[in-house]
Amino acid sequence: MPHRRFAMSEFRAANPHSDRGGYYMGFTVGVGEADFAALRNENAYYVDKTEIIYELVHDTNNKVTLFTRPRRFGKTLMMSMMENFFSIRKKSESIFKGLAITEHENFCKEWMNQYPVLFVSLKDAEADEFDVAYAKLGNVIADLCKGISDIGLEKNVNSFDVEVFNRLQAQTGTDSDIQNSLKTIMRMMNAVYGKKVILLIDEYDVPLAKASEKDTVKNQYYSKMLDVIKGIMSTALKDNEFLRFAVITGCLRIAKESIFTGTNNFASYSVLDEDFSDYFGFSSDEVDAILEAADRTDKADIIRQWYDGYVFGNSYVYCPWDVINYLSALKKRKDAKPKNYWKNTSHNGILLTFVKRTDFDVAGKFEKLLNEGTIIQAISDELTYDPLHSTEDNLWSVLLMTGYITKADPDEDGDTVSLKIPNKEIASIFQDSVIRYFTDTVNSDTIKELLESMWEKDEIRSGEILSGLLWDTISYNDYHEDYYHAFLAGIFVGRGYEVESNKEKGLGRPDIFLKDRKNRRAIIIEAKKSDKESDLVKDCDKAIKQIIDEKYAEGLCGYVQILCYGVAFYQKQARVKLLRL
Repeated sequence: MPHRRFAMSEFRAANPHSDRGGYYMGFTVGVGEADFAALRNENAYYVDKTEIIYELVHDTNNKVTLFTRPRRFGKTLMMSMMENFFSIRKKSESIFKGLAITEHENFCKEWMNQYPVLFVSLKDAEADEFDVAYAKLGNVIADLCKGISDIGLEKNVNSFDVEVFNRLQAQTGTDSDIQNSLKTIMRMMNAVYGKKVILLIDEYDVPLAKASEKDTVKNQYYSKMLDVIKGIMSTALKDNEFLRFAVITGCLRIAKESIFTGTNNFASYSVLDEDFSDYFGFSSDEVDAILEAADRTDKADIIRQWYDGYVFGNSYVYCPWDVINYLSALKKRKDAKPKNYWKNTSHNGILLTFVKRTDFDVAGKFEKLLNEGTIIQAISDELTYDPLHSTEDNLWSVLLMTGYITKADPDEDGDTVSLKIPNKEIASIFQDSVIRYFTDTVNSDTIKELLESMWEKDEIRSGEILSGLLWDTISYNDYHEDYYHAFLAGIFVGRGYEVESNKEKGLGRPDIFLKDRKNRRAIIIEAKKSDKESDLVKDCDKAIKQIIDEKYAEGLCGYVQILCYGVAFYQKQARVKLLRL
């Protein structure tokens, strides 16, 4: 395993602890900072991943290297670090001081700030419509040109290239100009500096992912965007005499569309590959070092449960985005609770797409995963966005590559592997998606019938309908009581009633409080999870006793009808009992 060290940020020896319970204040993290130079100049904590430069250049002969990893695993910061190390337009000795790469002194003399570097990110070149996305791509290229506009003034640059360069800056370039843009700029940089160019392309597949999502037979969004991206990549990577080498990042390797076909010395490293596996994400040792620096070693177990568990190659890693965000919250509030920082950084529609597929029988697999089990599945790291959802194997592979599931056994190899949900954070995303799907698809007539049966005090019919609804959804948390609570809330929300969940009433909090203000009536539900089927009646009685003891129905002035129900669940069975006065 490559040598690893940790770069500590601020360490204030004077007054290292504040007055707030010994809380450490000298630790600084850069939440959302993907600019390596800014991170280092701000003295923010940096987990040293610089050894990847030496391993990539010294130990491989890759002309083009593709790293595919899920969102928020440090790809952009890694690319920014490489740009700062190689770029002849920068002076980077100070920001790399003390980092692992500087131990290779001869290597640094040969490579640090010695090559022209072209660094472009396609993460913002996405939109719901092709024309808007294409305009955004033009803006990305325009900004790229503006950042190095001085090369257009050099006398030894081809005058025709300068004309194209100026059109690209002004966003008046032709389709041909756009598709040849990277090679044009690289030819100009080669003329200026007399050296071949190192090309860095971050999030190369973002435009294609959005195009696939919004593609229809009518708009042909995907095929149009594919032509553009293929043109840009092909001219920049294949038989380009001005290319020293290229590093590319994304979530998926696009195989079928032949974007990389014909590229000499091409290597791809996905979450399945052992090589370079510990350079993206934080290892257990790295997280331990961060917690010690932040004086929060007491949170090690919580962070492990919520943000660890991903398997890249044969290495277990934490999601760095989550660890940094949680540590930032702990810096402000020492008792901050862990939460889901990842769900808003990546499109979770792939989960809903999967759950909704009626032609795939995946409900049992989802239940097993959500109940902390594992499934056996054929997977591949060579995918294509076009028929991405065409097979069940494709969908499981996409979930693996995008971080929603992971290998259960780091040492397992081959095309068929054991898969699991990595941690509590991702489990909560699965649960939210399942609840949302169930809420969106449950038959409104069935819910209407359930409510009518409850208003009519028909306990038997209410239990039958609830049991039928349970069979139509996916259960998780091993049928934990919280699951049934969320299940009930999902049924009643948005049905024309005011629904409160766990709000204080009387001396306690009923699970569900449903108010029909128009007709001045209400339903109170207390739910219990039974350990066995024979306990259903007993647990209904227990729920009713709680309603009475906690006086849930008291204080509801103005209601002419208040119905109280005890509901007990055992796996996918429900029993309903009315409190009869």
